[in-house]
Amino acid sequence: MDATEDLSLAYANADFIPSAADYPPRWRAEAAAFRDALGGRARCGLAYGPGARQVFDLFLPEGRAKGLLVFIHGGYWLAFAPGDWSAFAAGALARGWAVALPGYTLAPEARIRAMTDEIEAAIGAAAMEVDGPVVVTGHSAGGHLSARMACADRSPEWADRLARVVPISPLADLRPLMRTGMNAKLALDPDEAAAESPALRDRRPGVEVRVWVGAQERPAFLWQARLLSEAWDCPWHAEPGRHHFDVIDGLRDPESPLMRCLLDGI
Repeated sequence: MDATEDLSLAYANADFIPSAADYPPRWRAEAAAFRDALGGRARCGLAYGPGARQVFDLFLPEGRAKGLLVFIHGGYWLAFAPGDWSAFAAGALARGWAVALPGYTLAPEARIRAMTDEIEAAIGAAAMEVDGPVVVTGHSAGGHLSARMACADRSPEWADRLARVVPISPLADLRPLMRTGMNAKLALDPDEAAAESPALRDRRPGVEVRVWVGAQERPAFLWQARLLSEAWDCPWHAEPGRHHFDVIDGLRDPESPLMRCLLDGI
């Protein structure tokens, strides 16, 4: 492969998903309805730092929480906010888990290495609100950030509570993204791309990782998921019939294969 080849199309998910533009407004509408239905069990906009996007939403189950599930949103580190994804907390809540959805400063205002630090701080703040084990997941760019929480170079204060990390459709090797149009805003250079690539770092000893991806995703995302699985010697699963936008739908269903992957056995 030509080292100068533009890889923008390889990472252009929406171009290959029917009615892709309908997904974000539907997610937002469903999120608002979900928060309204929860009433006082939805605690939104909790600050973990001084920045405008350094907030997290916390959703509480009925009764005492069994633990904390953290879902980190995607959007290529360029788009979206926690409030767009609230409805995806439904499956874990039905299982009796609290769910935190952290925000983080987006590019070009922040570098990816700063987002990694922010997510670590956000999970720490959320963990102070809920007792029990912590499970971290995230989708796409959020899959990358969730995987970073399992890297050996991270040593968060809440590490002893981390029971499992499940990156969904993760970007595990950031070096190809330097050859996409997105890098005009991401500003990745070779050093940062290598340092922030989970597949190029060691997994922290004792952290259980399971990688999830849609079987109908772009070849680049199937490669990224398999790469992380091989680098970390952990299982990966390609869910049949799922593309990059609906691969997270299982988060709504407490008995879905994805939710079982996340929470069974904890």
